[in-house]
Amino acid sequence: MSKTNAIRIIESNNIFYTTHTYEVEVDDLSGETVARKIGVAAESVFKTLVTAGDKTGINIFCIPVTAELNLKKAAGCSGNKNVEMIKTKDLFNITGYIRGGCSPIGMKKNFPTFIEETCQLFDRIYVSAGVRGMQVSIAPIDLQNISGAEFADLI
Repeated sequence: MSKTNAIRIIESNNIFYTTHTYEVEVDDLSGETVARKIGVAAESVFKTLVTAGDKTGINIFCIPVTAELNLKKAAGCSGNKNVEMIKTKDLFNITGYIRGGCSPIGMKKNFPTFIEETCQLFDRIYVSAGVRGMQVSIAPIDLQNISGAEFADLI
């Protein structure tokens, strides 16, 4: 696979990372399947969720694939009264990424980003590298720094 925008940004910031590729099954984009295919604990694989807040607009949340985003907590930490998931059909126009390949790194714009605080329990976590079929392993603090994210209680 060729380098993605997310990988180029990671490299330009001299951050240590590894990539993990896998065969994509379009009918099963679940994070648990990704974790199984790359041979890691599902709790260390984080999905990137894109929401719209009533006050701040677009917000990005990274949570373990085994968890559900608590919308009240998400709204509170992002300065909103309410947040809702954006429609899948709007994902590419907003982020430049497609469902199953949305990375918190290298979106079209820099949106407020929040990472579930339990990521700090891991030396490395896995997030999309910006395409379906590739994950990047990165230290949580490096992901926080490169994405301008805040750690927060989101689940």
